[in-house]
Amino acid sequence: MNENHVLEMEENQQSLGRVEIAPEVIEVIAGIAASEVEGVTSMRGNFASGVVERLGKKNHGKGVKVELNEASIKVDVYCSMKFGVSIPVVAQKVQDNVRQALQTMTAINLDEVNIHIVGVQFETSKQEEVVES
Repeated sequence: MNENHVLEMEENQQSLGRVEIAPEVIEVIAGIAASEVEGVTSMRGNFASGVVERLGKKNHGKGVKVELNEASIKVDVYCSMKFGVSIPVVAQKVQDNVRQALQTMTAINLDEVNIHIVGVQFETSKQEEVVES
């Protein structure tokens, strides 16, 4: 793992210095990209992120784990899906959206985007039946 826990971008001849991206930035971008996909209902967080959200702040990096190695960059996304969707289709869309968002915003090519389905959310609101006499 990188000692500084940052990802250094490759320098080109036109750059004025180096650019470093913290893993937390990658987590936030991946979290937003994953939650934008139709069929994803929520991202898995921990107790601390739940408390922060109750205080009115949104934690966009929750449910995403970034692993930086010398040779690879891996992103794990933990999310819940809506009941009735095709999990393989939605998971593929999440992978594509995360990969595209990170490529566009940071020029990072990911080695792996792993999707972990940790729950299925059912429709919570009951619709009242209208009875005609």
